[in-house]
Amino acid sequence: MTIATDTAGRGPEETNRERRPERPGGQRPGTRRQLFWVVPLLIVMVGFLAYSLPPYLGLDPSQSRLPVHETFPPYYVLLVTHIFCGSVALLTGCLQMWPWLRQRHPRVHRWSGRLYFFAGCFPAGLAVLVVAPMSSTGLVGAVGNTMLAVLWLPITIAGYRAARQRRYGEHRKWMIRSFALTTSIVLNRVWMVLWIVILTPSLDTTYGGDMDALIHDATLVSIWLSWVVNLLVAEWWLQRGNRARRRARAVAARA
Repeated sequence: MTIATDTAGRGPEETNRERRPERPGGQRPGTRRQLFWVVPLLIVMVGFLAYSLPPYLGLDPSQSRLPVHETFPPYYVLLVTHIFCGSVALLTGCLQMWPWLRQRHPRVHRWSGRLYFFAGCFPAGLAVLVVAPMSSTGLVGAVGNTMLAVLWLPITIAGYRAARQRRYGEHRKWMIRSFALTTSIVLNRVWMVLWIVILTPSLDTTYGGDMDALIHDATLVSIWLSWVVNLLVAEWWLQRGNRARRRARAVAARA
């Protein structure tokens, strides 16, 4: 994965030549502002992985938080592959989204991008294509997880190909969409807790006191919302940037 462009879609040579003015001490404007979202993002990802990974580090199927299909032996291997490679994608994706790193250390950006694709999204996406249809949440959950995988793989591949072809503006857009889908697993947990809270008042009426049924419904809703909402927010962000660039060009043309 190569260097993403700035918002005007310029190539790496132009981006390197046209650096923004630096503050005294060599710090560029906006660097501190970036840390306000980059650092919390990394903390959230590390915290999520610290909670999610331990049951799978020993490669013991009996410790799996998800039911293991004993009739399909490759299931656990593919599940662990998806989890480990997805973890790589979460961490390297944070680095890929950091503008300062991309602009000031393009070599690091390129190598972390290769890790994001070859050791992260690509193997994790292939593994989940097999794992997702066997979801323990039933048909609705299986379809939701499978749709996520069906979108995640081609979107990430499109971003990688755009970088290889030096179409850096398109590369940036596809990678924003890809990372939105990558982080859906984290938001999935947030949506689940939220929907458990929302549905709890209906526990005794709608669910007849069956907490497992309530959690099952909250899980189904969170599976779909986690990636659909993320992708919609990413598209809104990209369209917002497009409108800003069009307004800037219009102002420059009038000037």
